[in-house]
Amino acid sequence: MTFALAFPSIDPVLIEIGPFAIRWYALAYIVGLVAGWRYVRWLVQRPGWRLTPLEVDDLLLYVTLGVILGGRLGYVLFYRPGHYLSQPLEALAVWQGGMSFHGGVLGVILAMWLFARLRKRSFLEIGDAVVCAIPIGLFLGRIANFINGELFGRTTDVPWGMVFPNGGPQPRHPSQLYEAALEGIVLFVVLAAFAWRPRDPSTAGRLGGIFLIGYAIARSIAELFREPDAHLGFLWGALTMGQLLSLPMLIVGLALVAWSFVRQGRAGLERS
Repeated sequence: MTFALAFPSIDPVLIEIGPFAIRWYALAYIVGLVAGWRYVRWLVQRPGWRLTPLEVDDLLLYVTLGVILGGRLGYVLFYRPGHYLSQPLEALAVWQGGMSFHGGVLGVILAMWLFARLRKRSFLEIGDAVVCAIPIGLFLGRIANFINGELFGRTTDVPWGMVFPNGGPQPRHPSQLYEAALEGIVLFVVLAAFAWRPRDPSTAGRLGGIFLIGYAIARSIAELFREPDAHLGFLWGALTMGQLLSLPMLIVGLALVAWSFVRQGRAGLERS
C-alpha cells in the first residue's frame, strides 16, 4: 500500500461577501506586487543605483499592467491558442484563471522598455531592480497554486506524495511547493547576494541575466516533477512547454551576464 500525505483542505476563496470574493490567487498577486515594490524601493537607495524611490513608485503601475496583460496573453497564445481562437471572448475572463509566467515576463519587459524610454533611464538598470523582486511574487503564486490544488506533480511513491482533489487516486509530487522553494526562496537569496553589494553601473544587466538563468534552471528542474498540461502533454520527446519556454530565457541570461563582464572589463581599463 502506497503511503500519501493528506492534502490540506483550504478554501480557495479567502473572503466572500455576497457576490464579492477574494481568492488566495488574487491575494498572492496583490501582496507580491506590493512587497516587491517596497523591496525595490529600498534596494535602489543603496550605493550605485541611479533609479530613485519616486521613480519606482511610478514604475509599479507599468509593471502591474505588464504582469496581468502579458501573463494572460501568454497563457492564451502559449498554452490554449486553439480553445481561445474558437472562444475569443473567454480570453478576457481572467477570473476563470490561466496565467503564464513566461508571458508575464514579456509583458514586464515591454513595460520596463516603455518606462525607460519615457523617463530616459537605463532599461538594463530598471530590469536589474525589478528582477530582484520577482521571486517574491513567484513564491506567493506557487503557494496559491498549492492551495487551489492545481498544477500538481506527477505520480510518485515518495513518502511526501499527496492525493490532490483533481489529480486522481494516486499520490503525486507537491510540485507547487518545489517551485515555491526553487523559483521563490532560492532565487531570491541568490539575487539578494549580488544585489546587496554596492552597485557598479558598468555591470548593468548582470542581475537580469542571473535571474533569467536561475529561473530557467529552477523551472526546468521543477518540470521534471510537475504533471504536464493535459491538453499539451510532452513536446519534443520528454520536454514540457515550461522547459521549452525556459530555453530562450537561459540563452538571453547567459548573454547578458557575459556582456556585463565585458563592459566591466572595459570600464576598468578606462579607469586605469
